[in-house]
Amino acid sequence: MLKQRIITGVILAPVAVAGVVFLQGLWFALFIGLVVTLGAWEWARLSGESGQKGRIIYAVAVAILMVGLYRDSWALPWLMLPAVTWWLFAAGLVLRYPASKPLMQGQLLCQLYGLLVLLPAWYGLVWLHGQPHGLRLILVLVVMVWAADIGAYFAGKGFGKRKLMPAVSPGKTLEGLLGGVVLTELLVLALLLTLSWELQAIVLAMLGTLLVVLFSVLGDLSESLFKREQGVKDSSNLLPGHGGVLDRIDSLTAAIPVFALGWWLIGSLLG
Repeated sequence: MLKQRIITGVILAPVAVAGVVFLQGLWFALFIGLVVTLGAWEWARLSGESGQKGRIIYAVAVAILMVGLYRDSWALPWLMLPAVTWWLFAAGLVLRYPASKPLMQGQLLCQLYGLLVLLPAWYGLVWLHGQPHGLRLILVLVVMVWAADIGAYFAGKGFGKRKLMPAVSPGKTLEGLLGGVVLTELLVLALLLTLSWELQAIVLAMLGTLLVVLFSVLGDLSESLFKREQGVKDSSNLLPGHGGVLDRIDSLTAAIPVFALGWWLIGSLLG
């Protein structure tokens, strides 16, 4: 398993970095769109679709919707606000599970949930990439999510005692969550100090960072919830040793709308 993880990581990491760094405009949208389309194929399974034909149809439908969104250039809030609303609803699903099971039954309903997960994440990332210093913004976002994950892993391993959401994801602990928050906040604080931001701006940025981290954890937990409902460990086996595409991007799908909407608000207020 470890060997598979390493081989897959060595192959995919350069491809992902090259796609984000070198592709622009439509080509970047297509690159991220391919990833999201594969994620949609997996989401159909998490929605209860066992047939390959149905999963492909759902993935194609998501791809067509992405084409329409890119062509029409929707204003960012029209997608990010429904996405944030969905994730707040998803928090209720996670916190109330298993009492929330009735709200997760039915393929059509769960596939609609998938649209609120996948489409805003794709659109938000494409929008961020098109902003001034867009590459830096995406780098900051990815580092925040990775830091939250790494901090949670080591804090959970070293100090984890109290389960965070045992009915949803037995491996996660409250200590791990706090470790992820602390590491991410420290990294962001170090960055902001090098940029000589004023105290008020630093405080607001730290609060924003906390929101992004909490939503990234929610993205992870919500996917675990749907996997638990379908009785599967991974969203697919597309990435040997790593599970599926959704297993790699679940935290980002929730963090992107919050980060993008926050950056849009900053631009609106300063503009």
